[in-house]
Amino acid sequence: MEELESVLQYFPNHIKEIIFQNTSPAIYEFIEEIRIRLNRPITLKIGQEIMVIPHIINIEEVNEIFEQICENSIYSYKNQICEGFITIKGGHRVGLTGTAVIDEKIKNINYISSLNFRIARQKKDSSKNIIKYIINEKENNIYNTLIISPPGCGKTTILRDIIRNVSNGIKDFNFTPKIVGVIDERGEIAASYKGTPQNDIGIMTDVMSNIPKALGMKMLIRSMSPQIIACDEIGGIEDVQAIKTAICSGVKGIFTAHAKNIEEVKRNIELNSLIEENIIQKIIALSTEEKGKVSEIYNLEQLSNMPKKLAYI
Repeated sequence: MEELESVLQYFPNHIKEIIFQNTSPAIYEFIEEIRIRLNRPITLKIGQEIMVIPHIINIEEVNEIFEQICENSIYSYKNQICEGFITIKGGHRVGLTGTAVIDEKIKNINYISSLNFRIARQKKDSSKNIIKYIINEKENNIYNTLIISPPGCGKTTILRDIIRNVSNGIKDFNFTPKIVGVIDERGEIAASYKGTPQNDIGIMTDVMSNIPKALGMKMLIRSMSPQIIACDEIGGIEDVQAIKTAICSGVKGIFTAHAKNIEEVKRNIELNSLIEENIIQKIIALSTEEKGKVSEIYNLEQLSNMPKKLAYI
């Protein structure tokens, strides 16, 4: 309920009342998204279900909500607007669409037509069944790890919890706290609001937010001397080259990527190069059936290009 309330504070009072009138407290903790679309009804995403709230949104309501999330200073949020989302207090992320103004790159988005409030809920200990595969007890460090799944299967939630654990240390493995550098390009890991992480990412973690992953990795390695770097949804050539540079410099890494299975990873030329060059040591595939559950774990043998299936969970 607390997370929902922190999102609804950006809505006009009459819309909050309409939402409460058409829902029940039993579902509040399961609401994942609230979508506001111009000239269409409000919709709520609850797990895999969509609930339609019978209120047609008008332009005045869209503009009022948009001004609230920008704290009545749209100009100060211009950079985030150009990225297509704004992170608000509590770590919630508001995606937006409208008319893009382009001059080689996006300069602004005008005439906002849709707002998607993604409600952030940190799930601590979501990585408890995965940590044992990532920890290298001999070296008191982690294996270079890639977590894969299609969108919406819990990659970011699990990555965030792993970061928290390795940053704080893990008594069960006699694992001492590590300096972790997080490149939070889209603001979904730490969910920083005005520079302050809204999620618990551990006592030894430094964050670079709203910066391209490749650039952020280079900056953190130069300035903060991390022992571990972490970032979400890698895949481009610049990301992969930065990872190779970091890991060949002695930094360990944990990353996520969109892929259903190991075969899809190998079809991505850039990701496959991390396998072929023995950069990634473990690949963890999440289930597409149950959010946050592991389906397969692969141990990439040091001298082989072909991954060896280590375990089924």
